[in-house]
Amino acid sequence: MQVPAAPPTLRVLVIDDSPTIRRSAEMVLARAGLQVDLAENGFAALARISDCRPDLILLDVMMPRLDGYQTCSLLRRNPAFADVPVIMLSGKDTVFDRVRGRLAGSDLYLTKPFTSETLLEAVHAHLPARGCLQGEAQ
Repeated sequence: MQVPAAPPTLRVLVIDDSPTIRRSAEMVLARAGLQVDLAENGFAALARISDCRPDLILLDVMMPRLDGYQTCSLLRRNPAFADVPVIMLSGKDTVFDRVRGRLAGSDLYLTKPFTSETLLEAVHAHLPARGCLQGEAQ
C-alpha cells in the first residue's frame, strides 16, 4: 500500500533590510508550517529568487539601493514571477504610498508594526490554495 505524498510546503521569501523584521517574520511563518527564505535587500532577493521559487513574497518598501517598489516592478516584469503574490511592508501609511505600491504591482500593503495575527491573515489570504497554514481548520 502506497502512502500518499504530503502536500508540498508553501514557501515565502521575506525581503527586508531589518534583521529584526526578517527574524520575526521567519519565526511566525515557520511556526505556521511555511518554509521561509530570507534576503536582506532587493539585489539579494533577485539573485536568489530563481533558486527558492517562492509562493509568496513579503517585501519591505524602504531599502537601500533597490527599494521595494523597484524590486516589485522588476519581479512583475519577469514572467516566472509575475503571478507570485507580493505583500509590501512599510512604516509609511499614506494613500500615496499605498497607491505607489499597487502601481508597482503589490497585492497588499501591510503597515509596520504589525501583529503576528495580521501577518498570518495577510499571508493566508494571498497564498495559493495548495494547503492551509498549520493550526487552521480546513
